[in-house]
Amino acid sequence: MDTVRRISCFCYRNGQLWAENVPVTRIAEHAGTPTYVYAAEGLRAQYRTLATALSSLPTTICYALKSNSNLAVIRIFAKLGAGADVVSEGELRRALAAGIPPNKIVFAGVGKTKSEMAAALTARVLQFNIESEPELIALSEVAGTMGLTAPVALRINPDVDAGTHDKISTGRKGDKFGIDIAQALHVSQLATKLPGISLEGMAVHIGSQLTRLDPYRTAYARLAELVMALRQNGIPIQRLDLGGGLGVPYRNEVLPSPADYATMVRETVGQLECDLVIEPGRYFVAEAGILLTKVIYIKEGTSRRFAIVDAAMNDLLRPSLYGAYHPILPVNEAEPYTPLSPIDIVGPVCESADILATQYSLPPIAAGDLLAISMAGAYGAVMASTYNSRPLVPETLVDGNKMAIIRPRPSLEALLAADHIPTWLN
Repeated sequence: MDTVRRISCFCYRNGQLWAENVPVTRIAEHAGTPTYVYAAEGLRAQYRTLATALSSLPTTICYALKSNSNLAVIRIFAKLGAGADVVSEGELRRALAAGIPPNKIVFAGVGKTKSEMAAALTARVLQFNIESEPELIALSEVAGTMGLTAPVALRINPDVDAGTHDKISTGRKGDKFGIDIAQALHVSQLATKLPGISLEGMAVHIGSQLTRLDPYRTAYARLAELVMALRQNGIPIQRLDLGGGLGVPYRNEVLPSPADYATMVRETVGQLECDLVIEPGRYFVAEAGILLTKVIYIKEGTSRRFAIVDAAMNDLLRPSLYGAYHPILPVNEAEPYTPLSPIDIVGPVCESADILATQYSLPPIAAGDLLAISMAGAYGAVMASTYNSRPLVPETLVDGNKMAIIRPRPSLEALLAADHIPTWLN
């Protein structure tokens, strides 16, 4: 099995960490800390690798905005020819604003409102991924009121355990996503009868951060069987949405390559002669991003050592939410054979869960040192909050030797100005 080519957009030069051709220390001086840093060439490299592997298949690649919805990041993928997978009207607007053609946009999500349906119908998106019978009926009503036809793919729950974290598994019978595969024929027949609905495809998405192909193979095989059964019942299916979920090597895991994935797709659904849609997110952006943070204090406890940094769980939620692991690099490279010692990397938020890494082995670090929390391009800034009245973390893009802040840090004044005190309290 081939292994995934690692991105080298963050590397040491002369003892300092660089992002492409920009020293990370310069970014810290320019944007302050904490800040997210994205490497544009890393984003492009991941996209091109997957697109090349799938080039012999009739595939539309739709970038999953939920992984990182910064307009500059989306624009990079738009210029490469990508479509978009969106799950809200806000993401739809972001995709359009960044230059994604509407006929390459898939509107997914379990809880689309009627106003969101109307916005997507007006935009003329490629398809709606429908996840329940009530949602299908609601879309029919909206489309009928507008005098339009909604292109639909039914998202099927194939009851496949992706073997990943419980909170990012989406294809098991007990998960909230998708239509039970046993109900697929009934809902498909309903879709062919409802006004304003054009049933064009089937969709499946079994989870995120998959590190093996076996779950995909099982899910796609069940999808293929369903498509053949639907065709035997007079329901033509012309498009398959295969979802996303391709994993990345947070812990240097050996993962299936894009070529391995493409071969598996060809073996499971290639004979159906359907157009294909895939929706990667994390795979494109995770490795191309770091969260740059500064050590505020080193706290020596009686049983543990703590590095208190200026990044926190409101900036990077994944470790607190999922117990996720992110490799951490000192911006100043340690000398070879420098002894490592365990230390907890924690943030200033007033929560015991505000831990970015537990007993992480690092060379000696001190207050004022910079650390890079790597593999942070996906589900980082996009999940950030202003908890503890901390302004949202800024985002910086590096492209070769160019650098730009692509989302500035809001001021505390702007944060306060978002609230309004009613007149009766004055």
